Amino acid sequence: MDRSIKPDTLKTELVANPAGKFILDVRRVPDHAVSNEQLAGAHWKNPEQLAEWADDLPQDQEIVLYCVRGGAVSNSVVDALQAKGLKARFIEGGIEGWKAAGGAVVGKAEK
Repeated sequence: MDRSIKPDTLKTELVANPAGKFILDVRRVPDHAVSNEQLAGAHWKNPEQLAEWADDLPQDQEIVLYCVRGGAVSNSVVDALQAKGLKARFIEGGIEGWKAAGGAVVGKAEK
């Protein structure tokens, strides 16, 4: 499986099957805290606590994750999830690349 997905490809796939992906926000705590937006339906998880939540992710769904710019955080989380046999890819360019490609964001859900 590919390690990444282009924002335009993801937009097309979400239109075709909106429920087909589990969207995972893995921005670090400080980056997540200062942002007021996320991809629609995204589930935020602290990447530094991956071992605590990785086993709770859906086994039967493709996981598409993002950090701020699609760098070290996304790469390390994808490696860990693929090693567990999960179908995981990250958005190229992170949430910033998604927005630059015209991808929609929503206000972050309050906890």
